[in-house]
Amino acid sequence: MTREHSNQSTPETDASQWWATSISRIAPNVIEFRGEPIAEVIRDRGLTETLWLLLRGGRPTATQVRLLEAAMVASAEHGPHAPSIAIARMAITCGVGLNNAVASGVNVLGDIHGGAGEQCLAMLTEVVDSSRNGRSMPDAAREVVDRWRSRSRYLPGFGHRFHRVDPRREPLLAMVAEARDDDEVAGDHLRAALAVEEALAAAGKAVPMNIDCLTAIIYGELGFPPPLARGLFVLSRGIGILAHAWEESLGGRRIKGPMPPSIQPAYVAADDTEAP
Repeated sequence: MTREHSNQSTPETDASQWWATSISRIAPNVIEFRGEPIAEVIRDRGLTETLWLLLRGGRPTATQVRLLEAAMVASAEHGPHAPSIAIARMAITCGVGLNNAVASGVNVLGDIHGGAGEQCLAMLTEVVDSSRNGRSMPDAAREVVDRWRSRSRYLPGFGHRFHRVDPRREPLLAMVAEARDDDEVAGDHLRAALAVEEALAAAGKAVPMNIDCLTAIIYGELGFPPPLARGLFVLSRGIGILAHAWEESLGGRRIKGPMPPSIQPAYVAADDTEAP
């Protein structure tokens, strides 16, 4: 058989290439994650290391594992105040399975609830890139804040509905600072976030960073692109969503609505002068 003939497309090769992937190899009696046999992965890697392997390839350092795990642990849960968790709890009382309840909660993690980490990492990356092009970090932060504020009065990653100072701030910032001091991470995204916070305070709008910024710092320092900041948040918050859906299922309540039955939504009469 000539080389030209052997390279010709066939239905079998077309189908094989259709789902070609470097993430895993699955064949009869074979499971590999990026070339590593599953037996070795099970024996040698924890869940966070496996997550890194599948997303990035290679083996993370111990510091990278600690930072990634800390970011995901910090985002895992925030109670039924969060719409994603409340929706999952309501869904499970409608007779659906845990998978449906979790999916219902995850599906509302959008730009406003769940997407701020991605947006914040994009903003911090703009500050970092600008500072690398000759601007001082404070100047770069002010310019980027002004640009983002021209589009929205909400700055992603700053301010919180419940926490004046996010209780996750100090432990996460301390971990990043320690990793920077040990030359494990560059510290650029940390400096950018602090510069943005200072720019807001100098403008008379002191708004401390929240969990979305704190995790964006870590994901940026670890080299994750902004879209994966949202994906990683979805994975971590999915843990809390699952826990709440399971707890609600054990209570036996049926068709749980957003308010107790004793509270009725206010009726607002339509203005007769307005078109329907």
